[in-house]
Amino acid sequence: MELGLTVGDSIDRTERTIDGFDFAELSVGEGTDTDAIDRERLETVLDDAGADLCVHLPFKQVVATSVPEINDAILSYLTRLLEWAGSVDARKAVLHGTARNPHDTDLRPIFADQLEAIDAAAETEDVELVVENVGHQKRGLPLSVLGDLAAETDTAVCFDVGHAYMEDGNDGVDRFLSGYGDLVSHLHVHDARSRGDTHIPIGAGEIDYDIVTDHLAGFDGTVAIEVFTDDLELLCDTGERARAALETEDSS
Repeated sequence: MELGLTVGDSIDRTERTIDGFDFAELSVGEGTDTDAIDRERLETVLDDAGADLCVHLPFKQVVATSVPEINDAILSYLTRLLEWAGSVDARKAVLHGTARNPHDTDLRPIFADQLEAIDAAAETEDVELVVENVGHQKRGLPLSVLGDLAAETDTAVCFDVGHAYMEDGNDGVDRFLSGYGDLVSHLHVHDARSRGDTHIPIGAGEIDYDIVTDHLAGFDGTVAIEVFTDDLELLCDTGERARAALETEDSS
């Protein structure tokens, strides 16, 4: 497996924290002018650390609505961002699995069509699209729905362990990985508590990472630490715990 960090939209944070990690996952905020991102500095920071780049597409941008013209604009917008991601040699692009009304079953075929088109745009740029579970959020598709649609469209998944826990506890983590673990190529790891705390270091919360070991032992994809701190000791400790959970060949 390859271990990296989510770094928000900050090249400064990337420079402060990336040493010793395999990649940085840089967020592109809604409305960001990609021409204003300091590509030369970003490339220098990554080159100096020997690290690759992944990107996170805008958090608030839904994938599907009931309005065809809006869906066309969403596809055009995300295609433009994926073209930028390809131009900076990003390996993966994370997309939140969201819809204007995620409980409207009529939107699900539209979501599937949108996801296939966005995935095709990413493939054109030699970027792997990974769709992330955010079912604990207002516009996030439920875990099982996201899994079914990812399987239907042959789209890789970014499985956020903490988000799954916030949606449906450790049982939700177990059920998703039981049914859709083969789709996961990218992980977001952090800990969470049912009272609402999330993106805290592994071991500080209530997630049973033995469940992750049971399903993903020997995982050979990318793993992004998504702990909201610049404390290198805490980040490295979560990295070590993630490796311990995933870098075993036999989960029995």
